[in-house]
Amino acid sequence: MKNASLDLAGLAAMDTAEALRLLKGVRDAALSGRRPKVGPRADIDESWQRMLRRGLDPDRDRRAGLLPLEELERRRLSSPLVEVLPVLREGLVSLAEGAQHIMVVADAEGRLLWREGSAAVLRKGDSHGFVVGADWKEELVGTNGVGTPLVSRRPVQVHSAEHFVSTHHTWTCAGAPITDPRDGRLIGVVDISGPLSTMHPATLALVTSVARLAEAELRNRHHEALDRLRSVASPLLGRLGGRAVAVDANGWPAAVTGMAPPGRLPLPKSVRAGRLWLPSLGVCTLEPLPGGWLIRPDEASPEAEPGRVVLDLSRPRRPCVTVTGASGSWSHELSPRHAELLYVLARHREGRSAAQLAQDIFEDPTRTVTVRAEMSRLRRHLAQVLAHRPYRFAEEVEVELVLPERPADLLPHSSAPAVRRGPVP
Repeated sequence: MKNASLDLAGLAAMDTAEALRLLKGVRDAALSGRRPKVGPRADIDESWQRMLRRGLDPDRDRRAGLLPLEELERRRLSSPLVEVLPVLREGLVSLAEGAQHIMVVADAEGRLLWREGSAAVLRKGDSHGFVVGADWKEELVGTNGVGTPLVSRRPVQVHSAEHFVSTHHTWTCAGAPITDPRDGRLIGVVDISGPLSTMHPATLALVTSVARLAEAELRNRHHEALDRLRSVASPLLGRLGGRAVAVDANGWPAAVTGMAPPGRLPLPKSVRAGRLWLPSLGVCTLEPLPGGWLIRPDEASPEAEPGRVVLDLSRPRRPCVTVTGASGSWSHELSPRHAELLYVLARHREGRSAAQLAQDIFEDPTRTVTVRAEMSRLRRHLAQVLAHRPYRFAEEVEVELVLPERPADLLPHSSAPAVRRGPVP
């Protein structure tokens, strides 16, 4: 019979010392392999299991060096988070100060870029190494409100002994990831932290709401930029013959002529004027526009078939796929789910049915609707190299799978059985 799990409301209602004793008992049982009477919450348990697989010391406070000031400033200025910092401050800082908390904003690598709030709590944060420029990714410091949401890509509240490393047990925190709607990329996390006595079950909902407001602000800015590009591109496209589309730097179409409006066109990270193969359009000519690109499919040349795919999973947080053909190469950063699916297909060149993929990813062969939806999204980017019935890489395409040196670093966020079994020797 499955154990009952803890809940935040119940923890908040307890005396601080009582809650700490309970959580330490749950943690000690989990670390020793015993079955506790009350189990950890799902997000916490998943994180603890990742830490155990990595062999992280639960009683050692590990810290990396702080970022140099020049690198800190470079990251601040180049991060999309700087665009929404006013939204985060307005939504959280005043409340954080009143509740004896601090607000922390970190980038996608877990580096703390900004922190504001109660002066007394800021001083307490110093003793935890919770300072600007510090590295709080999960694999370094264990389960926490900055690094764990970056891995799980879900809002997470971590209270007291739910932190994997014991030196953080006097702290409570709640963090929510922030995704840039312009390209779907995870750009960081916003976190509220403070001493144990400041814990409240509504904190996570508040942080999550403010993170969604930040994403809405980025979406509004995106729409405004597309409107500006459209005002420039529409008169130009009106004078052109044939097919053409104007897209922004992230591939979102602003204006189109001679063809049905496409969805987002994935562009290489480094785009240059000239000829380029693009998924769904084939060989195209690209010309720069203010705020974007004019893309004209080549009507005279037959579509060049890509010949090689490199699935790079060597970086735990940045899985990507690169497609190479006669007209050059194109790279696309993958979501965690898409990385899992492509990993399975790279391991099974003969192909997998929707039910088999559902078993591989969810350990539930009935979840075919979810699998088909995700594969449909993947094929928008990789239609030329992915076949279906069954789902597989096309036979004529060479596939290279690049794995991390440490097996534990293979998609560490993943709970998919096919991933957790590890690479086949």
